[in-house]
Amino acid sequence: MQLIRGLNNWPIDKPCVATIGNFDGVHLGHQSIVNQLKKASSTHQLPSCVISFEPLPHEFFSPDQHANRLHGFRDKIQTLSALGVDYFLLLKFDEPFSEQSAQHFIEETLHKTLNIKHLIIGDDFQFGKGRQGNFDTLHQAGQQYGFGVEQTHTVSLGGSRISSTRIRKHLAQSELDQAVSLLGRPYRISGRVVHGEKVGRQLGFPTANVALKKHRPSLCGVFAVTANVEETGIRYNAVANLGERPTVGGRKLLLEVHMLDAEPDLYGQHLQVDFQAFLRGEQKFNSLDELKQAISNDAANASRLLNANT
Repeated sequence: MQLIRGLNNWPIDKPCVATIGNFDGVHLGHQSIVNQLKKASSTHQLPSCVISFEPLPHEFFSPDQHANRLHGFRDKIQTLSALGVDYFLLLKFDEPFSEQSAQHFIEETLHKTLNIKHLIIGDDFQFGKGRQGNFDTLHQAGQQYGFGVEQTHTVSLGGSRISSTRIRKHLAQSELDQAVSLLGRPYRISGRVVHGEKVGRQLGFPTANVALKKHRPSLCGVFAVTANVEETGIRYNAVANLGERPTVGGRKLLLEVHMLDAEPDLYGQHLQVDFQAFLRGEQKFNSLDELKQAISNDAANASRLLNANT
């Protein structure tokens, strides 16, 4: 899959089929949309394109109130690529973009630049200034400009719609199994391994510190995880702490991963951390000795759980 940042970088001069959305988490509902997109791509013999935004529209309009994203940008790109999408077009959502009318977006972006021949949208999709555009707007424009418009159907599980909001709520309550059932895969956080304060090494439990950047996940605590090194494909059983480390006076959210049966040098490499089981919430201990004992117990529990699943 090719990542394209901005319309000015759109590289192809032939038509495409496309879908538009946030795709936060690329959950089973999103995967259903991508499957429809791939079918349309095959039918029309045209490349497929997912169109999304940075920041996401709700983040732009409410920067202090938006919910935490399920995944960082790297995870979103990798997941969509694995699903077989040809292009991911990232549009900057800023003040000028937010002020354009629905008709202007259709004519300038969808028709003139992308030359869309088929468009797939969610059942609640609205766009343009004041959210004035919807399925009917697109359907009428499609008749004028010669592209088809297809609406997706709601994907439900357990009697409720699958949504990013629903998954975030499960993660915030450490309900990994429920989140996994909606994602269709383990919950993952990826990032580059960076140098930390070496507190874990001083306690006898060296950790790989995964850079989160702006990504602030919904879950917190200690987990049994599997960690895959992108560059080598080597996979480790591990225990991870996602939190602020209150015992040592930490205030910054960190993801620290301790490999259970190895001490690899991973600095500068990318680690894909799949959360397999929740062990406990983050705690503040009275001493470093108490913390060390807790980490030892966590490592033993993680090893038992992960080995039982292999």
